[in-house]
Amino acid sequence: MNIPDSTQARAWLGIDTGGTFTDFVFFDGQRLRIHKVLSTPQAPEQAILQGIRELGVSMAGLQVVHGSTVATNAVLERKGVRTLYVTNRGLGDVLTIGRQARRELYNLQPQPRPPPVPRDCCIEVAARIAADGQRISELTAADREALLQAIRELQPDAVAINLLFSFIDDSDERAIERWLPEELFVSRSSQVLPEYREYERGIATWLNAWIGPLVAGYLARLNNALAPAPVAVMQSSGGTVSAARAGEKAVQLLLSGPAGGLMGARFIGEQTQQSQFLTFDMGGTSTDVALIDGAITLTSEGHIGPWPVAVPMVDMHTIGAGGGSIASIDSGGLLQVGPESAGAMPGPACYGYGGAAATVTDANLVLGRLQPQAFLGGAMSLDVAAATAAVMAIAEQLHISLEAAAQGIITLANEHMAQALRVISVQRGIDPRPYRLVSFGGAGGLHVCALADALGMRRALVPIHAGVLSALGMLAAPRSRQLSRTLTGVLAGFAGDALTGKLQRLAAGGTQELIAEGIAAADIETDFSLDLRYQGQSYTLNLPWQGVTATSSAFHAAHEKRYGHRLAAAVELVNLRCGLRASPPPLHLPLLVERAAEGQEPPRASLAGVSEAVPVWSRSALCAGQEFAGPALVTETVATTWLPAGWHCRVDPLGNLLLERC
Repeated sequence: MNIPDSTQARAWLGIDTGGTFTDFVFFDGQRLRIHKVLSTPQAPEQAILQGIRELGVSMAGLQVVHGSTVATNAVLERKGVRTLYVTNRGLGDVLTIGRQARRELYNLQPQPRPPPVPRDCCIEVAARIAADGQRISELTAADREALLQAIRELQPDAVAINLLFSFIDDSDERAIERWLPEELFVSRSSQVLPEYREYERGIATWLNAWIGPLVAGYLARLNNALAPAPVAVMQSSGGTVSAARAGEKAVQLLLSGPAGGLMGARFIGEQTQQSQFLTFDMGGTSTDVALIDGAITLTSEGHIGPWPVAVPMVDMHTIGAGGGSIASIDSGGLLQVGPESAGAMPGPACYGYGGAAATVTDANLVLGRLQPQAFLGGAMSLDVAAATAAVMAIAEQLHISLEAAAQGIITLANEHMAQALRVISVQRGIDPRPYRLVSFGGAGGLHVCALADALGMRRALVPIHAGVLSALGMLAAPRSRQLSRTLTGVLAGFAGDALTGKLQRLAAGGTQELIAEGIAAADIETDFSLDLRYQGQSYTLNLPWQGVTATSSAFHAAHEKRYGHRLAAAVELVNLRCGLRASPPPLHLPLLVERAAEGQEPPRASLAGVSEAVPVWSRSALCAGQEFAGPALVTETVATTWLPAGWHCRVDPLGNLLLERC
């Protein structure tokens, strides 16, 4: 595979495609430039090409890093391709049966959910191996003919192959792959997720095949459009991969954009010597919340829609609350906000593209917290009259004032986001108060102080370029791979050298892939870890590999910290894991100039619910060390920050807004 050498790049462009806006951060080695355009969901590359034209960026010597929503949208909208699912005889219903978890516990007649794969697209073969790797039965000529006949009749675009214990012996899966026509997209479970649990492995393999051709086609078009610049894509695990490789592992892109935001937040933390953050990324369509305690936590228990996704991804919680979330009155006469969104087109009513429903953005505009002339640096004017009419429709149904309706929309949206933040902190036994709340996304700064108050937090941070932090995070992310393989047994029964050798062999394939992408072997860092549990348990904890004795002791301590107790039972090894990463681009933030002795007074604006006009600070004019108290607004090209009374702001040397409760 001929992949352009990314190490020769002289400039870098991070692109985050969101549901409402597509964000750009260009770094030429010295300075950052940022830009935003409305997304084009039906053809995301159109917005990307528009933004590049408006930035005036040359493709020569450029490395593009992209966070894509193509995989996520295809899954959520159930718009994957026609896919055959090949498995062992008697297991064709595994993906349909799943874990038999009920969506509605007390509903005796729930509406049936369509199966992931229609029954006529499930092909069963006679081959079988046992849990110890012993052969039970062979593939047959009849299996081959039945599969090829199904392909002729059903005309699939992709095939997913998931056989029992393929993580021990994948020879049958490889043989089936060789039978298939070359034009089909093929996904093998032994390649996608070589781990135990046939249901989770099967879902990951099917998802990869179901959306793979769509993702691969999109990335191929983007690659051609941006040539000669090489394109890398953000993975759900927080590292990047070449676009050519990304098309083969579409299931690893399901949190592509949100992972960029977390990498951006971690980068800001490194720049400011802070390591404990609660983050919330509030865009136009959704809000993603996460916790960073030194490092970004990965999970293999994520979900997308109704399906588990067991490939490694950043540990975050997502809700349908964003600037474009639609406010409505339910059948009981109560106000609801989200999860439906106005999206990019028509967008909120104030965008002037025909939207009539009231949204969170419209409510902020009605309250004066958004300044119509300052939106997108003045490049896009907001329609105050349209926003007022949309919110007034809600007010009339509730028989309250316009301002009360707008405030109600904001309060309800805030409560949805505060509850999401509690899910990843309080509900996991973590006190959020010692942490700093970090907001980003185009709408985050308008809500950050209210959310901090809701969680009893006294410190918050609005990063420089917060409105495009996910795109900035693309540039701060290293090339990486996350590899795993199931290996079960009592940990004490393994020799330490033998386990180290298995981990090194696991790493070898990922190392070769990174070298093929232009990364020098000496620049690749490797982390080994194990998934462990007590014998008899179902779920695991991931611990760094430190040798048998030290890792076992660390597991006992980690189990006690997480669950409040430790057991006398033996510690069992379940999975080997290996993380590989290279150095990220040499990204840095320029220092602001020190505060001048005499500062110019900012203009003022009238806000609903505030007795006196409040100062409206331009973020680009703020100096390092500058301080001011709320109520105040801070406007910038890609976001606005609302500082209510009782909060104080200090500008740090990089331009981040450090907010403190008075």
